[in-house]
Amino acid sequence: MPSSRFEARQYSATDGLRLYYRAYGDPLAPSPVVVLCLPGITRNSKDFHDLASHLASQGRRILCPDYRGRGRSAYDPDWRHYRPEVYLEDLMQLLTLEGVERFVAIGTSMGGLLTMGLAVAKPAALAGVILNDIGPELETGGVSRIIDYIGQDHPQPDWAAAVAHLKATYPDLGLADERAWLNQAQATFREAADGLHVDWDVALARPLREGGPIRDLWPLFRAFDHRPLLVIRGGRSDVLSDGCLAKMIAAKPDLIHVTLPGVGHAPMLDEPAALEAIDGFFARLDRTRR
Repeated sequence: MPSSRFEARQYSATDGLRLYYRAYGDPLAPSPVVVLCLPGITRNSKDFHDLASHLASQGRRILCPDYRGRGRSAYDPDWRHYRPEVYLEDLMQLLTLEGVERFVAIGTSMGGLLTMGLAVAKPAALAGVILNDIGPELETGGVSRIIDYIGQDHPQPDWAAAVAHLKATYPDLGLADERAWLNQAQATFREAADGLHVDWDVALARPLREGGPIRDLWPLFRAFDHRPLLVIRGGRSDVLSDGCLAKMIAAKPDLIHVTLPGVGHAPMLDEPAALEAIDGFFARLDRTRR
C-alpha cells in the first residue's frame, strides 16, 4: 500500500453504532507498535492524513478513527452517549478488533484527554504518548469558546466562504497557505444539497454544557509515569497554558516539549518544528526497542 494511501474501514461499537476509521501503512509492517491518532472534540481522521502518510512511509501502521457523531461515523441517536467513557469504549473495541497489542497515541486536544484515559484503561498496551496542545489543566476561556462554537451549525454556501469563515474564527491557526486552509475547511465541513454544514453532530455539545465542573485530571496524567511523552504546545494556545506545561514538566521531568510561536489551539502537526519533534520521538522509541 503506498504510504499516502489509506484503507477506509468500519466497525460496530458495542452498542451497534457504525464507526469509521482510516488505516494507513502495511498491516504486516515490521514495527510492532501501532500509532493511534486521536483528533480534537469535533475533528476527524482527515486531520491526520499528512502526518499518517509521513509515518507510514517510515514503515509504521497507523489507525485514525472518527469518533461517533463525527466525520463518516454514525451520529448517536442519544446525545447522552457523547461522553469520554463511551469514546474510550469505542477506542478499546477498535484496538481489539485490529489486534493491537502495543500502540503509541497521538492525541490532539480531547484526543489527548482520551489518551490519558487509555493510560489507565490499557496501561500495558500504551508504549508512548504525544499530546498536542492539551494537559491536565484546561484554560476555562478556551474551553468555553470551543463549547460555544461546536454547539451550533455554521452553514456556508461554498468552499471559499468556508475558508473565509475559518480564517475569521481561527486567526491564530497558523496554516501555511491557501491550500492548507482549503484542506482544513474540507476536514471541517461536509457537502449537502443546500451547501456546506459542519461535519459533526451539534448535539455533542449538550453533555459538555450539562456536565458540571471538569474533574481533576492530574491522576490520569500521572498514569503516563515511565512512558515516553512528547508535548507540543501552540504558543498562543488558550487551552494549554505555559503554567500548566511547567507543572507537567515538574511532574514528569523526562517529558519532551516544544512550543510553536504564533500558533493557537491546536497545532496541525505539520509545522516543521512539530514534525521534527515527532520524528525524533519515534526515533528514540525505536532505539529503546532494539
